[in-house]
Amino acid sequence: MTLDMAKRGQKIYIKKINDEKIKVQAIRLGIYEGTKVDCSLKIPFGPVILSNRMQEIAVGRTLAKKIEIDVIKEGA
Repeated sequence: MTLDMAKRGQKIYIKKINDEKIKVQAIRLGIYEGTKVDCSLKIPFGPVILSNRMQEIAVGRTLAKKIEIDVIKEGA
């Protein structure tokens, strides 16, 4: 599953970022393989908003399609 398919309110585990340039930029924002984040908002035909600690990051849909995720089940 990729980040563009995440739903609002889901807790997400970043499995893999499939682009080296994006991977380097994402690390600067605190998003890297193994990170757990929340999908705080998903704007129709727009970016996916991730919450990580005390910051929110907007990830464009094209970029979101290159980020593999797992959804964390409640209680896990």
